[in-house]
Amino acid sequence: MANNLGLSESVLRNSMPEHELNSNNEFNQEEVKPRWGPQHAGAKELASQYTAGKRLQETVCVVLTIGLILYNCLQLILHFHVENWLVIFGAALLGIVTADFFSGVVHWGADSYGSVEGIIGKSFIRPFREHHIDPTSITRHDFIETNGDNFAVVLIPLLNMAYKFTTYSDEDIHKEYNWQMFIFLLAIFVSLTNQFHKWSHTYFGLPKWITTLQDLHIILPRKHHRIHHVAPHDTYFCITTGWLNLPMEKVGFWTKVEALIEYFTGHKPRVDDMKWAKKL
Repeated sequence: MANNLGLSESVLRNSMPEHELNSNNEFNQEEVKPRWGPQHAGAKELASQYTAGKRLQETVCVVLTIGLILYNCLQLILHFHVENWLVIFGAALLGIVTADFFSGVVHWGADSYGSVEGIIGKSFIRPFREHHIDPTSITRHDFIETNGDNFAVVLIPLLNMAYKFTTYSDEDIHKEYNWQMFIFLLAIFVSLTNQFHKWSHTYFGLPKWITTLQDLHIILPRKHHRIHHVAPHDTYFCITTGWLNLPMEKVGFWTKVEALIEYFTGHKPRVDDMKWAKKL
């Protein structure tokens, strides 16, 4: 199996076998209590905390953000000039790299610190805890539950952009066009990040065009992201494309930041995450 997936046996032994529909641990079939998956006690408890209020927040954010994306896209087209072609390519590349970095920062922060207590914890930290003990849960989420929080993140920047397109003169819009193009494409890539993430956990039924993008490492590949899902989940946090994971790992970026936080605050990373993983 390691050869089929292109992963080391160490990664396969210590992460959920998402590629095997009927296996919780392909290397030790005698295990009775699930180490991962929807039957894990912690995963059940966390999944039950998804509320109607959270669903409403996600739905509102998705609807509003899609409307703003369409409006701003139309405005960018209407104000487009031929000389903006090179800007679009540059903004797209910079936007996707920036989105990959921010996805890593948010993912690292939510994985490593905080708890499921309180409104913020239940609304935004809970999905990260559930995802580590049931990585396949995201494949059972619909479009709104998968993408609601990411759409919420870009709502204010897109609203600000729409305000400028509505109130600024054509001259002022032309002056800011390049910057607005970057912000728009960054918002698109941030919005799509958790969808790319979901596809990286989907081993069955993906269209050929998606698996091709994964194989070319244009979006987050499955075997690449699987490395993050080896406990204690302390590496490969970037999930838009994953392009920044290797260089950030090489320089020890996350380890150094965690060491600084522990030195100045005394807080160790992933304490709450480990607590939920142990709820067998």
